[in-house]
Amino acid sequence: MSTVLFDLFGVIARPQSTEGKDRLVRTAGVSAAAFWDAYWALRPPYDRGETHGPGYWRQVADCLGTHFDDHRIAELIEADIAGWSAVDDTMVALIEELAAQGRRLALLSNIPEELASYYLARHTWLNHFQVRAFSCRIGHAKPEPDAYRWCQQALREEPGRILFVDDRQDNVRAAEAIGMRGHLFTTSARLRECLAQEETAR
Repeated sequence: MSTVLFDLFGVIARPQSTEGKDRLVRTAGVSAAAFWDAYWALRPPYDRGETHGPGYWRQVADCLGTHFDDHRIAELIEADIAGWSAVDDTMVALIEELAAQGRRLALLSNIPEELASYYLARHTWLNHFQVRAFSCRIGHAKPEPDAYRWCQQALREEPGRILFVDDRQDNVRAAEAIGMRGHLFTTSARLRECLAQEETAR
């Protein structure tokens, strides 16, 4: 059976919640449009582990022309984690099922250190993944080719033997560009169909 390399957010974990987004903007005390421009523009280095949470939020403050003290930064980190903390129980059940079947599983996620630590401390189902490639710990983030190559080397698997599952088309295409097979995630039911077809084709 091929190895299944999963994305985390938008596949197993839910996308950033509306409540979480609102809480972040309220905590920052700035306009939503300006906040999200700064949040996303500065996110890639944070995801790659080139800065830590306080450093990231100081950069966001500088970009916004404001100042966040240590207390505000702690509140922003907590709010950011909360907004990304919900998981899809249906997908968690599928992970458990695949692991019980002996399927080899791996994870590739664009995630900062504070959020990675939160998930590892609270979700034992992450132990089912033989490789957990958190961008903050491997120094590469999707859709950079080296993020996928890092996973391939860690798995010691040929690219064509890896099925990459992500909810973003650009990330799937990047995986396919290095020889992996890709599945654009929409629902757990569609993913099950894909895995069943794979089994039938064996």
